[in-house]
Amino acid sequence: VKTSTTKNKQTLHTVSLPVTTYAKLLNFVCAHFNGKLQGVLKIIGLSSSKKTTVKILQDVSGIVKPSRLTLLLGPPGSGKTTLLKALAGKLDKNLKVSGEITYCGHDFTEFIPQRTSAYISQHDLHYGEMTVRETLEFSRRCLGVGSRQMMLEELLRREKTAGIVPNFDVDAFMKATTVATKRASLFIDYVIKILGLDICVDTVVGDEMRRGISGGQKKRVTTGEMLTGPAKVFFMDEISTGLDSSTTYQIVNYLKQIAHIMDETLVISLLQPAPETFDLFDDIILLSEGKIVYQGPTENVLEFFESMGFKCPERKGTADFLQEVTSAKDQLYYWFDGNKPYRYVPVTEFVSAFKSFYIGKDLFEELRHPFDKGGTHPAALERMKYAISKWELFRACFAREWLWMKRNSIVFVFKTVQIAIMAMLASSVFVRTKMESGQMEGAAKYGGALFFSLNNVLFNGLPEIAMTTMKLPVFFKQRDLLFYPAWAFALPIWLLSIPVSLMESGILSIITYYPIGFAPGACRFLKQFLALFGIHQMSLSLYHFAGVLGRIEVIATTIATFALLVFFVLGGYIVARYDIASWIRWGYYISPVMYGQNAIAINEFLHERWNMPIGNSTEPSIGIAFLEQRGMFTTERWYWISIVALFGFCLLFNLLFILALKYLKRK
Repeated sequence: VKTSTTKNKQTLHTVSLPVTTYAKLLNFVCAHFNGKLQGVLKIIGLSSSKKTTVKILQDVSGIVKPSRLTLLLGPPGSGKTTLLKALAGKLDKNLKVSGEITYCGHDFTEFIPQRTSAYISQHDLHYGEMTVRETLEFSRRCLGVGSRQMMLEELLRREKTAGIVPNFDVDAFMKATTVATKRASLFIDYVIKILGLDICVDTVVGDEMRRGISGGQKKRVTTGEMLTGPAKVFFMDEISTGLDSSTTYQIVNYLKQIAHIMDETLVISLLQPAPETFDLFDDIILLSEGKIVYQGPTENVLEFFESMGFKCPERKGTADFLQEVTSAKDQLYYWFDGNKPYRYVPVTEFVSAFKSFYIGKDLFEELRHPFDKGGTHPAALERMKYAISKWELFRACFAREWLWMKRNSIVFVFKTVQIAIMAMLASSVFVRTKMESGQMEGAAKYGGALFFSLNNVLFNGLPEIAMTTMKLPVFFKQRDLLFYPAWAFALPIWLLSIPVSLMESGILSIITYYPIGFAPGACRFLKQFLALFGIHQMSLSLYHFAGVLGRIEVIATTIATFALLVFFVLGGYIVARYDIASWIRWGYYISPVMYGQNAIAINEFLHERWNMPIGNSTEPSIGIAFLEQRGMFTTERWYWISIVALFGFCLLFNLLFILALKYLKRK
């Protein structure tokens, strides 16, 4: 069954980007408040230059042919990346765009371009802990089979109507490639074989800190990640970055087989392809100064420039010639028409000449006739934002997060050992034989021990910031490619952090509670364990949110540290509630540390052993006197209020974590 999926027609006219230059110290502020603030800066004389408009692409029109391997060629700054992103529907919203892009006559409002096509960046972003097969399986699981199931059903219906008995092997292969399961499918093996990844299929991808596959193999994994999905059109931006010419040739050769065998359409941007790599392409789009100079078959491109008086030398690579022939500095060396004196031919003149060239005439003649929407197969364009159900998305992300935790188990083992060592140090410093529970001096020591326990729990989760920021580049890529929504990524992180919190809070409580000599009784022990668990969960949620808010480890750590300092100052232990200035006392009630400190202090000092009065006075008991001295609450109900508040902060920070993942962009 052949559909018109790969018949994609694109027309892009003008893309303009306003660029404003300001004084260096005001760049960041002006980028966010680019309206009224500019007027104020102009009035006070701090605006250092006028606004200018940079036109990235101008009057760009053309057609990307189906099942063809197209080379997008042009010098740096010619607009190649912008064109690829425009065709893939990934242009920055700050750009001013006029014109339209259509797939099979349908504009972007009629389907989901991010699933119908795929923009593949030059950066290879993957989880270094996952193997090649696991990476492709996760991609297949999230992206789904797309229209393959519908096409198979239609094929079976037509075969039944026509009375055709299919070949057993072909029938089995087609049915196997439409199965979407969490385990490896035949289609994954098919992609692995075509891309030549079978020699490293069970090797981890690797990263800066972990040895893995080679750079060329990573490029193939990046391509294979999208080939497993429903996309039929691929826009690849500078995929040869960091690769030698031999590796680039192998990758492009694999992609050519994919275009012809799997009926895909590929547009690949390369800066300086070798001659043997250039010969692999079916079509070429030559871009210069934001304009298309030539678009058509590669075998006719030299003929066009010879008609303009320029000829490629015998020992000169065609790709190098095409990039230099439009340059004012190099154009002279290729002039070969001895009957006419050389004169500089600008890009605009090349563009006009191409419209008169026979290939250009055929192209623009085809553009004059709109594509017939009626001939488009229902399965040609993807109209669902996500391929699978919410439950399946959650299961896929949960399984990957669990795998990631197992591969990084050394981090969690180290954190557990660290909190165990700190708990033993606390037990030796605050040993019960040196602390008397019936005196005011002893109350202060027990208060210090509780505060130390709270600090242990809070700061033991700091590595979560680094682990969160480490995942973000892959998340942002997959979020933009509609692998899964933000909540599907955040929820497994939260749920899988609960056992970690239970274990670390339990170790701290077990090692410190009875050696230090806190209030005896199983109920009091369990209540302190619950409070420490709530504090640990709150801190992990805060670190996750800070990691996404900063997006860079240094910035995220600064944000989290600043928040903790504010929470500690307003927490009621360093500065008592009554000593906090009245104008900022409201901060006491929004500090999570305050609720944690109150919960563990109330649990300890409202025990009956602290009920004895101070000397012979009629003052409150030692426990209540200590709580009042520190400005804490003195009733049991505030323990449960504090517990609810801690889990409320945990929920709040996780919601902010999800919102930040959903709306913030990568840095």
